[in-house]
Amino acid sequence: MVRPETVVRWHRRGFRLYWAWKSRRRWGRPAIGRDLRDLIRQMSRANPLWGAPRIHGELLKLGLTVSQATVSKYMVRPRRPPSQAWRTFLKNHAPDLIALDFFTVPRATFRVLFVLVVLTHGRRQLVHFNVTEHPTAEWTARQLLEACALEEGSRYLIRDRDQVSGERFSHQARMLNIREVLASSARHPWRFIVSPEHPERSI
Repeated sequence: MVRPETVVRWHRRGFRLYWAWKSRRRWGRPAIGRDLRDLIRQMSRANPLWGAPRIHGELLKLGLTVSQATVSKYMVRPRRPPSQAWRTFLKNHAPDLIALDFFTVPRATFRVLFVLVVLTHGRRQLVHFNVTEHPTAEWTARQLLEACALEEGSRYLIRDRDQVSGERFSHQARMLNIREVLASSARHPWRFIVSPEHPERSI
């Protein structure tokens, strides 16, 4: 027999080793040379209307092999007028906003549970949560129905681009008269968050 704190210490040590193995360094694409980076920047400055696909195509014509994502990474971004800040956006639309996201909880047996949380921004309250080992679009859509079926008024749902939220989930949101506001990674080269009132604008 062992003491409870000993079991907890073993558990923590095991998860540290597990996540160290999961986040180990993997070899990716080799870095491109400085001359090619300067050429990409020069082409984007000289042709401000060209996007990454056009510059990528021109480089291929010159016999320079580089991926389109790398071209986008090193392009010069034109300065744009400041758009609505997140704080202002949330303040203006707080009564109509709900947010949905997953987080994970590891178990003692090293199995991972996925916890779905639905929050309202106006009241800052937890509307709904549930736990599953295998999240699917059908399961997530059912949770959205349980969370929002009794809510009144038009709403906007803030969520990320998780694969769990598929077409089945989007269909359920439309049936509930909920408009999705998608957020993507901050490091994505084409990062944008759609404004509910102006979908063509970025925040």
